Amino acid sequence: MHQHAYDSQCVAEENRHTLATTPIRNPKLTLFALALGTFAIGTGEFGSNGIIQLIASDLDVSVPVATYPITAYAFGVMLGSPAITLLAARANRRTLLVGLIALFLVGNALSALAPNIALLVAFRFVTGSVQGAFFGAGAVVAAYTYGPGKGGKAFATVMGGLTVATIAGSPLGTFIGQHAGWRVMYWTVVAVGLLAAAALIAWLPRTDDLRGNSITSELGALRRREVWLMVTVAALGISSIFAVYTFIGPFITDAALRDASLIPIALAVFGLGMAVGNHLGGRVADQYRNRGLIWGYGGVLALLTLIGVAGSNLVVLLPCLFGVGATMMFAIPTIQVRLTAIAPDAPTLMGTLNLAALNLANSLGAIGGAIVLDAGWGTLSTVWAGFVLTTAGLLLYVVTVARVKATPVPVRV
Repeated sequence: MHQHAYDSQCVAEENRHTLATTPIRNPKLTLFALALGTFAIGTGEFGSNGIIQLIASDLDVSVPVATYPITAYAFGVMLGSPAITLLAARANRRTLLVGLIALFLVGNALSALAPNIALLVAFRFVTGSVQGAFFGAGAVVAAYTYGPGKGGKAFATVMGGLTVATIAGSPLGTFIGQHAGWRVMYWTVVAVGLLAAAALIAWLPRTDDLRGNSITSELGALRRREVWLMVTVAALGISSIFAVYTFIGPFITDAALRDASLIPIALAVFGLGMAVGNHLGGRVADQYRNRGLIWGYGGVLALLTLIGVAGSNLVVLLPCLFGVGATMMFAIPTIQVRLTAIAPDAPTLMGTLNLAALNLANSLGAIGGAIVLDAGWGTLSTVWAGFVLTTAGLLLYVVTVARVKATPVPVRV
């Protein structure tokens, strides 16, 4: 048996409890409730990107200023989520998840009611602070549901809701915002969140096995050098997905010279790739220590090169968009498994840090792409910014974290 991050220590109270000691009545419904929660969160996050111009018009601000709520949300994930995770270190993961979805509902309701841009920024920060903590706690509950040795599959299940949000939730939310107003989009997210809350309350297991660790254990994990190396590997490597995703619109209209009506199709293709890669990556992460990340990062480097050379051809571009989404998501479950293997006494915090790293990657990819565009290197040049960042992440992983044996059990490499 291959033992990884969410092993017997994963939901331990100071390493004394074991996984799945209490039978779960409806494991599939438990997993569905977790995925529905991440779907609601992802719909609110990605749907916001499509209503920026509407916010700018309604609140009488410029489009650049209207992006501040998006940035505030990302800071909520990077700063607010770790803080919540530490403050709620001892809380039962079921209680924590229900509390987080309640805060998510409040944050989106207040966003829908925001009378000005300053308050909207504040409310999006609060809402963003839910995301990382929810994914971290959700991964622990999913791992408890699957049993030992399935940490990668567990995290992929939780991430599955987010990938579906990129395919269906985000386009639908944007459509609603465009036709009924941006405030209605946030009320729609509240409605989905209410369904998720009901599912979590009904189907999450009630057991002491899911109570958390001491805050000392969680803080202790932050003192480990390998944790921060792995977070850096994630932030650098995954940034290439955003150096592509952020600029899909210009890729279609400016590089491939096609009508803007193809942009939603391109986004859906990218999202489908993410869903496939996430599913396969979860399985690989549970069997191999390094292959998921090395194959994922290596694959995306090849695809970025192909886009940079021939991406103006739509026949090349669309399959590559699918491939970039798939290869990057293929690596993410391995990142989670490695993080929690390094710090098995703080699995929730490790999940939170993983999501924080992904949001940092979002910023790095977008900033890198903007730099090369401003330099006049052409529309497709954003992939080269991603190429440099992912190469740096892969090299850092190979020379540092990949050499660390986080578990005493032999694992195939």
